[in-house]
Amino acid sequence: MLIDSLRILSRYWLTRHGRRWTDRASLERWQEARIRNHLDRVRRQSPFYREWWGKRPLSEWREFPMIDKQIMMEQFDRLNTAGILKEKAFALALRAEQTRDFTPMIGGTTIGLSSGTSGHRGLFLVSREERLAWAGAVLAKVLPGSLLGKHRIAFFLRANSNLYAAVGSRRLQFRFYDLLDPLELHLDRLREQQPTLLVAPPSMLRLLAEQQREGRLSIAPGRIVSVAEVLDPLDRRYIEEAFGQTLHQVYQCTEGFLAATCAHGTLHMNEDIAIIQKEYVDLELRKFIPVITDFSRMAQPMIRYRLNDVLTERAEPCPCGSPFMAIDTIEGRCDDLFYFPARDGEGWVRVFPDFVSRALLAASGDIEAYRVVLHAPNRLEVSLQVADGKRVETETAVANALTGLCDRIGCRTPGFEFTAYAFQPGDRKLRRVERRFDLDLDAALIR
Repeated sequence: MLIDSLRILSRYWLTRHGRRWTDRASLERWQEARIRNHLDRVRRQSPFYREWWGKRPLSEWREFPMIDKQIMMEQFDRLNTAGILKEKAFALALRAEQTRDFTPMIGGTTIGLSSGTSGHRGLFLVSREERLAWAGAVLAKVLPGSLLGKHRIAFFLRANSNLYAAVGSRRLQFRFYDLLDPLELHLDRLREQQPTLLVAPPSMLRLLAEQQREGRLSIAPGRIVSVAEVLDPLDRRYIEEAFGQTLHQVYQCTEGFLAATCAHGTLHMNEDIAIIQKEYVDLELRKFIPVITDFSRMAQPMIRYRLNDVLTERAEPCPCGSPFMAIDTIEGRCDDLFYFPARDGEGWVRVFPDFVSRALLAASGDIEAYRVVLHAPNRLEVSLQVADGKRVETETAVANALTGLCDRIGCRTPGFEFTAYAFQPGDRKLRRVERRFDLDLDAALIR
């Protein structure tokens, strides 16, 4: 079984590294052939998609109706091709969360549960062959060296999965670090393991960087990769300085392995796995919501799946020469866009999270960590960790910077509430900029 797994994994690795597209057009031709074959299989095996698409020809797939997490969960039993019922899958996934034993499967299919930061938890299914393909794709893009070398991988996540266990072998030592465990336990295990690859959310990497600076960790991984949370520029700088290397990123969620950084540190969408269509939120600023069609997943097909994230497309080509779409930043969730009343009383002004982050970080170099939470259109909580003796002047500078931002974009300035910063990695993801209330907005009145 292990030999068979490694053979498939190695073949996937070689396929990833051996295929090269000379230009964007050749990539798109290859994608189109793959997607047509995939959609034909999905239509035959998924009752939901067969009815959802009707008799429309596959050549029109780019205009097929979209789905999202709500539709996927409502239609779970009829959408998946593994014959797995939502009730049974939820029961297994919740039991795994409670016992911290993530090995049980249903008929060889891995069951996972999303963190549910938006208030709605999603189930994901991955077959054995998809697990190995995922492992090959991830390793090909993030390992600091050849698959044939020896690697010690430390992976910090909220929940373990058979996905990650698929990479284990004599050459690849994989160790899962549970974010719910205490920091001291992590430090002991890391010092013993001495990982060559360290993968963790930026909030945990920030804590480890602090320990590294204080001399309480002393590890020297060949590569460090940020996952699961939005990587803030402030955290990036701190982590890179502490470990003395470029911090890489992986953009992965319930919906799949979507992007990874190249050798230049640019985040590229994994367009050898999925086709990404762009629903622009702001064309001039290159900000869009990705609509994913993954042609590598069959157990739970993701076809024209609209994510709840906002990405910013890179304006210039990456020096690496890859034809894959390059991303400047992952803004975060659509649910975290700020909306303030327009100053003239006519509608709402939309504010992207990076507008808030940039204004705050430009206000003071004494900010060490922060969170900005919009509780209501007129109430903004700003939590700051600042250098000793600098709190009063920093809070004044931040208030002036955010007031200036509101003046420039033509919205009313909310009331500011300053609090001390506190966050510990665990079951909740860190969101530096977060909106905690819902608005029933008329899209025609948003500026």
